Amino acid sequence: MIYFTADWHFNHNRDFIYESRGFDSVEQMNEAIIERHNRVVNQLDTVYVLGDLCLGGADSLDRNKQLIEQMNGRLTIILGNHDTPARIEMYNQCKNVEKITYADVLKYKKYHFYLSHYPTITTNFDYYKPLCARILNLYGHTHQDTNFYDDLPFMYHVGIDSHNCEPVNINTIIADMEQCRKALLYIPF
Repeated sequence: MIYFTADWHFNHNRDFIYESRGFDSVEQMNEAIIERHNRVVNQLDTVYVLGDLCLGGADSLDRNKQLIEQMNGRLTIILGNHDTPARIEMYNQCKNVEKITYADVLKYKKYHFYLSHYPTITTNFDYYKPLCARILNLYGHTHQDTNFYDDLPFMYHVGIDSHNCEPVNINTIIADMEQCRKALLYIPF
């Protein structure tokens, strides 16, 4: 199975991060993210992490590496705004990281996805066209608690803030996007 997630923010010791996710401490958040991720993902699954895996200074790199290596799946990391050169070097040392890049594309069944940390308009606003005739953007970064950017059916937020700190599988994403597109078709413009 293919999963997507973003913005774990391991060791981001700011209450506006962990409290908004329903946790009393950064340690509690770290543990919950690992537990919820591993409950859904197995070791053979592919996981695209769309940026901002961790924070903290140079003294937290070893701890962050330990946390990332606890995550099930084969990870492809799409770099985000908090992914510094030191963190990128650490990601390269993680045993479960297979690829690191700034953006990626994925074709799955009849759908084409552009994977980025940032929300990116990748298609025209012609709602009548089917989703398989577009390039669909999967993104993180915004920490929004909803799945769509401005209710656009071709821009889907995969960050843990809108998915109960869990990764989301590709079939769920497609179903959500198709449902959003159909709902827009019934709105008079």
